[in-house]
Amino acid sequence: MALQYHLQIDEGDVAPFVLLPGDPGRVETVAALWDEARHVATNREYVTYTGVYKGVPISCTSTGIGAPSTAIAMEELARCGVTTFLRIGTCGTFQSHVDVGDILVFDSAVRHDGASRFYAPIEYPSVASHEVVAACVRALEEMGEPHHVGTTRSSDTFYAGHPTPGSSFGGYWNSSWAELLRDLQRFGVVGAEMEASIIFVLARAWGLRAGAIAVVLDHVLEVREESGEFDPEAAFAHDQDRVRQMCLAGCEAIRILHEGG
Repeated sequence: MALQYHLQIDEGDVAPFVLLPGDPGRVETVAALWDEARHVATNREYVTYTGVYKGVPISCTSTGIGAPSTAIAMEELARCGVTTFLRIGTCGTFQSHVDVGDILVFDSAVRHDGASRFYAPIEYPSVASHEVVAACVRALEEMGEPHHVGTTRSSDTFYAGHPTPGSSFGGYWNSSWAELLRDLQRFGVVGAEMEASIIFVLARAWGLRAGAIAVVLDHVLEVREESGEFDPEAAFAHDQDRVRQMCLAGCEAIRILHEGG
């Protein structure tokens, strides 16, 4: 089989278990947690490492931002033999009982992305694999990490959809956004990110396994309603140590899955 066009990988380059961060720079951070690691390929937003973690073959591929680039990564990874996908990322939260720095385990996703609709109608559920969710919860419990399990909202946009004008360029605002985030809060949605929905839909449709975890960087409604802006310096003040722990939890979840737990 020829090299995959975007990822530049081939059969044998990746393990059956793959971690999916969005940020290409985060792949090396993940690989540093392993016992063995080798760089496989870098092309565009896609960086792939493969190695061994506690005796378990494991890979990590960055997806870039959002559902379209994530779908491309999953298509090419699946063609090269990946059977279990675990998203590891960052997110916001709509819920006041969730603290910044907590880790969320997503068992389902609201499909506010466009890419998944090309694969399946909107009525098709976006749900994680039960065994992957269970492995993530067990890993976090064993690590003593504060965590919550629930539904995320996966959106194609970062600056649009906020309840007050100010976040989009030039103050552009659409009245349909006024209660959008509050409604998600009322529905009990815990997370706000951009990739989980496509990962769950594709894995379920293909008969593969998928899950997603993310560390919380901000309270979306507090930030958006008070200032209308996202402050990356404030959010990422908590980032480095918490992201590392989230990445470690992902590796531990893969170990548990490999052991059949």
